[in-house]
Amino acid sequence: MLKKLTLVLTSLLIINTISFGQVRDIYMPLSAGSIKLNGYLENNIQNSIAHWNKGVVPYAALVEKFRTGRSFFAQGEMWGKAVRSGCMFYRYTQDPELKKILDATVADLLSTQRANGSISCSEIDKQPDGPGGDLWERKYVLLALNQYYTNVNKDPKVLQSMIDQANCIISQVGDPPKTRITDLGWSPNHIESSTLLEPIMQLYTLTGNQNYLDFAKYIIKEGGAKGYNIIEDACNNIVPEKIGGVYPKAYEMMSLFEGLVEYYRVTGDEHIKTAVLNLYHNIINNEITLIGNGGGDQPYHPAVMGEAWDNTALEQTNPDIKRMMETCVGVTWIKLCSQILRLTGDPSTIDMIEKYTYNGLLGAMKPEGDGFSYVNLLNGVKTNKEGWGGIVDDVYVTCCNLNGPMGLAYLPYVAIMNSESGPIINLYNQGEAKVQISKKLYVDLKIETDYPLSGNITVKVTPDNPNDFTLKLRIPEWSKNTVLKVNGDPIKVVPGSYAEINRKWSKGDRIELNLDMRCKIVEAPHGSNRKGDNFVALIRGPVVLARDENIDQNYTQPVSIISKDGYVDVLPESPNSKSTRMQFRVPTTKGFIHMVDYSSVDSWAGKNICTWLPYE
Repeated sequence: MLKKLTLVLTSLLIINTISFGQVRDIYMPLSAGSIKLNGYLENNIQNSIAHWNKGVVPYAALVEKFRTGRSFFAQGEMWGKAVRSGCMFYRYTQDPELKKILDATVADLLSTQRANGSISCSEIDKQPDGPGGDLWERKYVLLALNQYYTNVNKDPKVLQSMIDQANCIISQVGDPPKTRITDLGWSPNHIESSTLLEPIMQLYTLTGNQNYLDFAKYIIKEGGAKGYNIIEDACNNIVPEKIGGVYPKAYEMMSLFEGLVEYYRVTGDEHIKTAVLNLYHNIINNEITLIGNGGGDQPYHPAVMGEAWDNTALEQTNPDIKRMMETCVGVTWIKLCSQILRLTGDPSTIDMIEKYTYNGLLGAMKPEGDGFSYVNLLNGVKTNKEGWGGIVDDVYVTCCNLNGPMGLAYLPYVAIMNSESGPIINLYNQGEAKVQISKKLYVDLKIETDYPLSGNITVKVTPDNPNDFTLKLRIPEWSKNTVLKVNGDPIKVVPGSYAEINRKWSKGDRIELNLDMRCKIVEAPHGSNRKGDNFVALIRGPVVLARDENIDQNYTQPVSIISKDGYVDVLPESPNSKSTRMQFRVPTTKGFIHMVDYSSVDSWAGKNICTWLPYE
């Protein structure tokens, strides 16, 4: 054990003296505890922490699966997902109670490590176990321990455990006579096993051990799926629903591409960057729906239960769809977008994160905060808890109610960021942040707003002392008429870009931003199976509106919305329900109808939603 700890300390010394990366991020997250949100998003974050991560998650029972074995396939992923989001929440809150929970469960998990170094639900003589989901489970253990080590407690024992686990995997998986990585897994093309790339690359950046980079190169050489090279498919601009053959599993595909981003940072391989950016843009163009998520069961991949890419952007009004937009897909989309944001500074990534957050993510969350829907519908019963998972210690646990909190935990991570030239404001939720501009200069940012109830935003800028730097503000692509002023002086802006304000900032400087919150009417795309129906939808700022059976028994009736030049004059009104965030009167040719924000519709008791409105 002393020898192992010595190796760890040597690794830590290497970390402080050598940089293993070839590519530096353009945007960087703030240091832990540097931002505090309030209001709209913060309520959901705290609700999830209190009632899920510190509430019902059965940590001890999930750890026990590594001692006694799984009771259904891939069950070992559950601990990793729960702890991963808890660590990201701790990075944000610095909550000592949450840390105590995380410390205890990590210590418990480390006690399950097997003689060969693995932490696995499979006995040593059955490793590497393909049908059981062994590599997928071990991936999530590594991801969680990396989050814990990075954001909670740099305990050398945790790093040594990750090293032991990775070494065990490398001894078992690879070119013959080892087991090929694409021969392991439960799915038809075994796409899930290659997602091990992400934690392997994270461990390489921690240790600089060439064996881990070599193993990453092996995973990439294998192509990511049995019988398919999904990386080359992305390079060749193959649309997502055709990548990977019969099983273009959306969640796992993006998880692999997160690992590719980590690999690109280290190697600077432009071919890999092309694959990542091609997939990103093709997901936007072909898969992302009105509420910011993608994937479905019709018409191309009914057997994948709504979890595959399915040309969903075009097919989203297809009446045959029964399951679509898995929460795991949406959360992994947030994570992939945040990776690309850091790498490129592309503001469209935050447009995508915002779109999913205010609609799909919050719309999947249970009102009590103790879970998330497995999938979401645009029309029909919005939420559905049924999917992969099961009862663990009297708690119904699925991959999606474990993954949903991770989406919330990422919002403070990207809301305000930093760069070599100065801070970047990405999300306009009310809050405060302290940003380090240089070794001797800090600036306090205070955002005052009720966004997205309105588009009126004030940012107070308070540097330690007067100084020159650039402050960037995201101008959403949907905000066509934006007004931006600094100390009363107007600044021109372009939708879908960053407004870059380079000046000498002083205490008392004030930014006023007014975003265009006019309600737009949009026509539905024409997919493969319209059955003669026509649909429209309403979007106000980033927020999608919907009719709610809870307050409107005529929610499915065709309507003719009164609009002018593509905009609808909706009128805010007091919500009928305490849980409704926004409610509006919407003019039609037969009088007003009432619509609410998509996220507020409570379908957990079986009530319906109508987001794509049939029109007369």
